[in-house]
Amino acid sequence: MKNNKLAKSTEEFDDRFDQGEDIHDLLDMSKAKISHPGKKVRITLDVAEDLVKEIDRIRGRIGVDRGAIIKVWLYERVKQEANKTNRF
Repeated sequence: MKNNKLAKSTEEFDDRFDQGEDIHDLLDMSKAKISHPGKKVRITLDVAEDLVKEIDRIRGRIGVDRGAIIKVWLYERVKQEANKTNRF
């Protein structure tokens, strides 16, 4: 069943999405941007086993794979450092 009424909150929007409702009519795609991150480069890290276990505990709770969560955290940290540099 289609519900064209706008969501009154982000929680309602999320709930409707989670229930499988088609939310495309609720989105303004006119300002959407497509990001092309560039060529991917493989890196290898040696990390303490305890840190990996902690990462796995967190990723299990939020339901993403290990590589995805590490990439997000690296991206967030790089942006944070870039913002610090741009403030001066």
